[in-house]
Amino acid sequence: MKIQARFLGLSFRPKGEICIFLLRKILNNYYIYILANWTNTVIYIGVTNNLSRRLFEHKNKLLDGFTKKYNLDKLVYFETYNDINEAILREKELKKWRREKKNNLIESLNPGWRDLSLEFREYH
Repeated sequence: MKIQARFLGLSFRPKGEICIFLLRKILNNYYIYILANWTNTVIYIGVTNNLSRRLFEHKNKLLDGFTKKYNLDKLVYFETYNDINEAILREKELKKWRREKKNNLIESLNPGWRDLSLEFREYH
């Protein structure tokens, strides 16, 4: 027997337990992020459910591949989403943009191309 809480779309079990899957879906944050190298000549766009962990991995060169090869560990832009599908769609959209449009997006919120990872850790 389940009682539906329509305002949140949650299922409650008779003992009052919230369906874990639905609760995680509501509470999760997903991030699209843009990393740059220190001269801002190369950028990388990614998506993750844990930006702090992913930044740690990039900064400590724990992930083999493009970001390690080109020394991309400066967080210059990020967006937060509650739905992983929206985050993935946005990541794909940004990846299709020309470099100039990506630069304009970054500069609209971070004109100096500062490393935002320190500010991110303070607030999350």
